[in-house]
Amino acid sequence: MSYYHQQPQAFPPTYLSELQGQILACPYFAVNNLNRDFVGTKGFSIVFRRSHLAEVERRFPYLKLYLQQALQADCNAFYLNPLLLQQGSRVDPHIDRSLRSYCETIEPPAVVSVLYVQVPPDLKGGELVLRSHKRQVGQVRPQPNTLLIFQGDLMHSVNPVTSAGMRLSLVCEQYNLEDKQLQDIPELRLESRAIKSAKEKPLRRKKVAMNR
Repeated sequence: MSYYHQQPQAFPPTYLSELQGQILACPYFAVNNLNRDFVGTKGFSIVFRRSHLAEVERRFPYLKLYLQQALQADCNAFYLNPLLLQQGSRVDPHIDRSLRSYCETIEPPAVVSVLYVQVPPDLKGGELVLRSHKRQVGQVRPQPNTLLIFQGDLMHSVNPVTSAGMRLSLVCEQYNLEDKQLQDIPELRLESRAIKSAKEKPLRRKKVAMNR
């Protein structure tokens, strides 16, 4: 059984460079809004339904190429987040279910996609460890410009980073929800500690509530 697969050299190098710069310069990029499993990390999150994919691409054009390649055709709801780890950062074991804050009956995502945007050549630590029923089924050393897709119900963690430099990835939890569950998911919402009351202020086409 294949629990994950990797696609090396997934994007043009110029795109990776632009993606890195845009993410780090984004005003919503801050100390992570994710749960306590994400120790010493930074990022922001975008929750959206497939029906609003075009709007995500319009507001965040630098994500478009990643989304076109990474999103699975049979998935209809997504939780996307850049994730930065530096020396001292780690991610403790967990199973992704970030949309559960909107719908308690949601199961883990169908798949999780990870693009390694920047990885220091001399990185120490920072490996992604995958487990199924407590049995380790993979340990992935991140490589820049590699697109990794793994089974969404796997327990996973990131080993502590013990060297200098930035380990930057772009992560997307991809869900295939029933219609009733999908109605509980925001059409498009930004989550960021850089924005006051971000969770209560959905993105809108004409009035940009997230700038208030």
